[in-house]
Amino acid sequence: MYGQELVLDLSGCSVSTFNRSAIEEYFVELCDLIDMEMCDVHFWDDLDVDPSERQTEPHTKGTSAVCFILTSTIVIHTLELLECVYINIFSCKSFDPDAATEFSKKWFGAKCCKQIVLDRI
Repeated sequence: MYGQELVLDLSGCSVSTFNRSAIEEYFVELCDLIDMEMCDVHFWDDLDVDPSERQTEPHTKGTSAVCFILTSTIVIHTLELLECVYINIFSCKSFDPDAATEFSKKWFGAKCCKQIVLDRI
């Protein structure tokens, strides 16, 4: 097996966690929990965008981020109007997907969660 990928669809989340500082702290604590070496984080959102050009559609309004880890990436998309968070954790180093899932559910206050674990060969 080359690696594994955890795909999470979280809904009924607390939108108070949908900001850069909370998401960056999530990456730090998640990487510690699943024993990954965090390298760099990049955000995409409307923070520095003119208000007239900001996203307003439910499926586009939110914050996205990529956390590069030594063994691949953690990608997150938040959609505040839908109270949803979409997370992909991909690594060629093994990790506990159930621990990552439970942590993510608690962090974002999710009422519902769909989990898919893929083995990459």
